[in-house]
Amino acid sequence: MESKRLQLLQGMPIFGALKESTLDYLCEQSVVVAVAAGESFFREGDAAQSLFVLEEGTAIVEKASQDGQRILHRFGPGDCFGEMALVDMNPRSASVVAETSCLALEVHNMSLFGLYERDLEQFTMIQMNLMREVSRRLRHLDQQLAEMQAQIDLVR
Repeated sequence: MESKRLQLLQGMPIFGALKESTLDYLCEQSVVVAVAAGESFFREGDAAQSLFVLEEGTAIVEKASQDGQRILHRFGPGDCFGEMALVDMNPRSASVVAETSCLALEVHNMSLFGLYERDLEQFTMIQMNLMREVSRRLRHLDQQLAEMQAQIDLVR
């Protein structure tokens, strides 16, 4: 595997503590996708079957609201997105749009199933890492919600 990609994956929380052979397998099973600025990786409500590892560019998370699209987050190289759907198996909860030209590694859920059949210990590790990442993001959102509620209380 390309050493740059290997280093990128090794530095990411969801791939932490995985064997190099596992990372090689996931990369071999994955697809590199190029998404032009303004184009979508996926849209809110789409069926979800993969997560993305952003290698180049920036992407934004958008969520529909009563008064249009709201930007919730910005991703850069080394970030991953779309992992929630691999955990809860529901449609995409938000849209992710390329803010600049992007290059990303798409890891399909069937690659993870293949890992399950190939190496249960490594599959378990990646599942634990995914849960930790989702939990970190939930904690961050809890903090943001508390801060927003405090601001609303000040206005009242």
